[in-house]
Amino acid sequence: MKYQILYFLFLVTIGISAQKNKMPYKDASLSIEERVNDLLPRMSLEEKVAQMRIFHANIGVKSDEKGNMELSERVIEKLKLGIAGIKNPGEHISPLAAAKLNNELQKYIIESNRWGIPALFVTESYNGVDAEGCTKFGRPITSAASFNPDLVRRVWDVVGKEARLRGMHMCHSPEADIVRDPRFGRMSEAFGEDTYLTTQMVVNAIKGVQGNYEGLGNGTHIGAVAKHFAGYGQVLGGSNFAAIEISPRTLIDEIYPPFEAAVKEARTLGIMASHGDLNGIASHGNPELLTGVLRDQWGFDGYVVSDSNDIARLYYFMKVAESPEAAALLGLTAGIDIDLYAEDSYAYLPEMVKKDPSIEKMIDRSVKRVLRTKMILGLFDNPYVDIKKVKKEVRSQASLALAQEADLESIILLKNEANTLPLKKTTKKIALLGPLLNESTKAAFESVAGSNVNFIADKGFELTDQNKGVPQLLETSDSTIDKMVGMAKEAEVTILFLGGDEFTSKEAFFNNALGDRATIDPVGAQDQLVEKVKELGKPVIVVLKHRRTLSINTIADKADAILDGWDLSELGDSSLAKIIFGEVSPSGKSPVTVPRSIGQIPFHYSMKEINNKKGYLFLEDGPIYPFGHGLSYAQFTYEDLKISNSVITPNSEITVSTTITNTGKMKAKEVVQMYVKDEIGTVTRPDKELKGFQKIEVAPGESKNISFKITPKMLEFTGLKMDKILETGDYKVMIGSSSQDVVSAKFRLEK
Repeated sequence: MKYQILYFLFLVTIGISAQKNKMPYKDASLSIEERVNDLLPRMSLEEKVAQMRIFHANIGVKSDEKGNMELSERVIEKLKLGIAGIKNPGEHISPLAAAKLNNELQKYIIESNRWGIPALFVTESYNGVDAEGCTKFGRPITSAASFNPDLVRRVWDVVGKEARLRGMHMCHSPEADIVRDPRFGRMSEAFGEDTYLTTQMVVNAIKGVQGNYEGLGNGTHIGAVAKHFAGYGQVLGGSNFAAIEISPRTLIDEIYPPFEAAVKEARTLGIMASHGDLNGIASHGNPELLTGVLRDQWGFDGYVVSDSNDIARLYYFMKVAESPEAAALLGLTAGIDIDLYAEDSYAYLPEMVKKDPSIEKMIDRSVKRVLRTKMILGLFDNPYVDIKKVKKEVRSQASLALAQEADLESIILLKNEANTLPLKKTTKKIALLGPLLNESTKAAFESVAGSNVNFIADKGFELTDQNKGVPQLLETSDSTIDKMVGMAKEAEVTILFLGGDEFTSKEAFFNNALGDRATIDPVGAQDQLVEKVKELGKPVIVVLKHRRTLSINTIADKADAILDGWDLSELGDSSLAKIIFGEVSPSGKSPVTVPRSIGQIPFHYSMKEINNKKGYLFLEDGPIYPFGHGLSYAQFTYEDLKISNSVITPNSEITVSTTITNTGKMKAKEVVQMYVKDEIGTVTRPDKELKGFQKIEVAPGESKNISFKITPKMLEFTGLKMDKILETGDYKVMIGSSSQDVVSAKFRLEK
């Protein structure tokens, strides 16, 4: 009898398993909507809520010394009902080890919940995939300086592939924020101050990381989560978590467009809400923003995820909810589908439904979006990584070559007095000095320059004590400076590596971390070092490495040449050496305005014309370097500006063209920029706005005719009644090498 019962239970188990495999949601031949609609009603309330939560792997997901998965009791408990996702599993181990871990982890998750629902493994991307052993690319603002959207798409294509190969599925990147306040520590995570440039970069980053959307279901790429919707980066005082005050018109015309394009053009799978409020309404509890604008106006059908713990913070930080449960309801009602990390917000939903059953309809809405995303990614049908591909395709030679290509197009030549650069490879001795010098810099320069050049190198001093939470500035002794000056005296040329590092510009996390600054002058003894070396009367080249705009007044005055690299790839020093020794001409353009003082902020190039009426006492007018500025080893002339018609209508387009000639002796790339200015409007208008750019390569003596289309859409703005309008009137079109160095023509809009 005992054996009969066991046999009966065995048959029942087999039958349930077979039935489970036959369930429609398991049938890949059905549509995603059909599969989701079949699975959702089968799930318990608790199982649904589990699909609305993400936890971080650092609470207990790791590999032991033999590479076997180890899960903490806390994680095991969380996975019994399934989970929406896990952040950063395997981030600190090799790609191969991570792939093995994530396969094992995914298998455990699928087998541990009743319906075999896989999990999303989530990463981020600031220098490529934020994980051990992946190709390290330059930061987003660095790549924005390339003014090359296709290059950005190719970089993020590698990011998507490398992330998927290590078992990841989603990326809490790219940032579609506009960053205009260099006090803000996260400035380098975004693509700069301009709406149009940021839009082009964000669209291409998403298309790249998602494999033009096709790579999602094919299992080759990961989904993007554009962030932070909306207005993040505009925090008052540049202080993270501070209030955000943006006029409704600016919000619509300047802040929204990158996000709208991320949804409509790039088809981003996810959106992350902003940490802050927006004109007094907490973004995580803002249904007009997260549902009205995002879904009703733009048609977004992906999921919205909270930023870290921010639903719970509606209660204990933002203080717009009277209890943790009220905060959870506020976030859910606003349209947030997934709660990132918190134990005190969506965890309360099952009990809340018992008191108010109507809440479950909103839960169902969110769970559908999460399940749909997992279906799009093909995780129900192919949840595992092909281990054989990992070693071959992660951090390949092609990817490293692409990282250097991106560097070479992103490095900006800010200044080049008396053609100090490029240096000849016959220079006998060069000093490499300064706090941003890496251990590998000297070797990188030697490999490029060859054996005829003798390099001496000394970092000299650190800027901070490198505390990851609240770093402290360090004093630099006169003897240290004297030693560095002595080395410079021995050399024919000195290259100073200056700026800021990961400790002087970083995210100010919620507790026990600072990363924003009240000033933007270079910290420590850097200006002193420049002045002392300059007194030697020998050429001084400054290489800037930094993650926020710096008011480099002394450097701009004293240095003979300045190369701005922002935060380059792992091959950055080699890339800088190639530029310095003239193997490639620099072609980067500044994605920000470089102010003389923090007191000029706000100070982006596209501010309203009336902002330029007055300067400041005791301060030279204008920026140190304007938006779009970047020199070349070639010389370019812009001539023969032509416009196809002096009149445009709401139903027509016009073409503007100019001839660019390389009058120099070196083949080089140039970013041709087109700006448009509305001369008179019923509301005060920007001084000018970037509306197009092209990156071209021109040989010595060669001329190229470059044309742009001006469309009615480019001329739209938010009018007096807060609707998008086209206004009759005069416009100026400007084409040139920066926002200030342009040739211009006029046209008129008539209806």
